[in-house]
Amino acid sequence: MNYIRHLSGFFNKVSADERLNPTHVSLYVSLFQFWNACRFHNPISISRQEAMNVSKISSKVTYHKCIRELHLFGYLRYEPSYNPFKGSLVYLCDFQTGTELANKINRTKIETGSELVPNSNHTKIGQVLYKF
Repeated sequence: MNYIRHLSGFFNKVSADERLNPTHVSLYVSLFQFWNACRFHNPISISRQEAMNVSKISSKVTYHKCIRELHLFGYLRYEPSYNPFKGSLVYLCDFQTGTELANKINRTKIETGSELVPNSNHTKIGQVLYKF
């Protein structure tokens, strides 16, 4: 992983994406730094409080909104743990090569009318179910 090429690819994508604001960018760059510390292995385990401190986000609501939107927009894959003693998992995209998600994690879209999610490999966002 080339640090400079990855960040250049990320900022090229961000400059064309009007949905993102500075908070999204700050959170992503913070998560990228954690990923770098883990030698770019996916997934990384993150602590909400630590990610908020590094990205300078002071509101839990803003943090959760931004990380969910980064997931929805395809910048990363977020798997919340809902356990205060276990970190959430984050898979980061590889913007250096242009692949959607690093380590060949593919996202397929499945339409659903049900509120139930069949297994833990699916994430429901609105009325669309994403399978990873």
